[in-house]
Amino acid sequence: MSDKYQGFVQTPIGQLLVRNLGLPSPTPLRRYEEGAPLVDGTVVVGGTGRLAESLPGLLDSVGVATTTDSDAAQKYAGLVFDATGLTGAGQLGALRDFFTPLLRSLETCPRVVVLGTPPEQVAGSERVAQRALEGFTRSLGKEIGRGGTVQLVYVAEKAEAAVASTLAFLLSPKSAYVSGQVVRVGTHATEAVEVDDWQRPLTGRVALVTGASRGIGEQIARVLHRDGATVVGLDVPQAASELQALMRELDGDHLTLDITAKDAPQRIARHLTEKHGGVDVVVHNAGITQDKKLANMSEDRWNRVLDVNLVAPERITRELLDQSVVHDNGAIIGVASIAGIAGNVGQTNYAASKAGVIGLVESLRDELRNGITVNAVAPGFIITQMTAQVPFATREVGQRLNALAQGGLPVDVAETIAWYASPGSTAVNGNVVRVCGQMMLGA
Repeated sequence: MSDKYQGFVQTPIGQLLVRNLGLPSPTPLRRYEEGAPLVDGTVVVGGTGRLAESLPGLLDSVGVATTTDSDAAQKYAGLVFDATGLTGAGQLGALRDFFTPLLRSLETCPRVVVLGTPPEQVAGSERVAQRALEGFTRSLGKEIGRGGTVQLVYVAEKAEAAVASTLAFLLSPKSAYVSGQVVRVGTHATEAVEVDDWQRPLTGRVALVTGASRGIGEQIARVLHRDGATVVGLDVPQAASELQALMRELDGDHLTLDITAKDAPQRIARHLTEKHGGVDVVVHNAGITQDKKLANMSEDRWNRVLDVNLVAPERITRELLDQSVVHDNGAIIGVASIAGIAGNVGQTNYAASKAGVIGLVESLRDELRNGITVNAVAPGFIITQMTAQVPFATREVGQRLNALAQGGLPVDVAETIAWYASPGSTAVNGNVVRVCGQMMLGA
């Protein structure tokens, strides 16, 4: 689905109205195209923390060109600042010293990443300084403009070598609709798996995607396939024809069943074991909405949403783990929602289910062994056939109230999931990343 407003404001008349009326003017986002370099341009690296020396080598390993000597006459694709060396509030001026001279030297759709130490792992003045980085990055994300994004990555001690996958994602067009996020690397795991091919990191891996026949699920399947995975698409019997056609196109496998059925977890486990010898990536994407204000909410409407969105993913995950169907260094990924963080009128059932997905991540992140990780994405306003049915005024407000002033695409969610799924991301565990263009209201 296209964003007609965004197209209009690129016209001469649209630009005139933007200038005179102060209307939002969303920059067309640059998204990743298969076979393209991760970063088209040079990234300036700065800071004096514990990652400063290794950063150029880490970025070079994923094909990102860097420099430590900036030139105001040049244009740069991104900036990375190592703030792990800031041990007190008095040193926070180093952020202004690095960024202020460079912000006007950035290309369109630039990527900015600040690296810090998890505040909970330090104390005293150092904790104060490291916690301050969150306010800095979130504010910069709302003022950078021109399609730019800003992220904060907290890197635990001894996890310095495990940050390459995260930097590759956050500095590339794959993270086009992710901004203002705080990512933790190594706080619940520290070992990274070596990646042989950064273009196809999932080669030889099997990925289960629920709700795979259309919309966001279809894009997840396509992106995981692009990255080398054998995709097992799962959907309800009513979507069998669409699912089968997609899996034929992707040279994948399919499974049709209702995930809320009593025997669904056992059937899924048996299928993955017998046909694929297990699974490496599990994506719980299937979900439904049945909106009503709580005063008018029937028991069936409440239960159906909770059963599909939360109860079934938890039951399936537990079964796959109990039967050791998930391979070592595997990834379990849930699809939550901004509604589960901020709430929505008429969505008490849906918001409860999506907040529960976040709870599932929190409950499992310290239980898992053998390098298995659990993370979630929380999409904001994503342009799909479903959101196209939202009334025009509501839809326009939903798309504009973020730092990028536009809705996201299903591929934006899929790219974030592919980052989690990469074997290079095994130190990324217990995270919930919002794919929302950094909503203006709330964090």
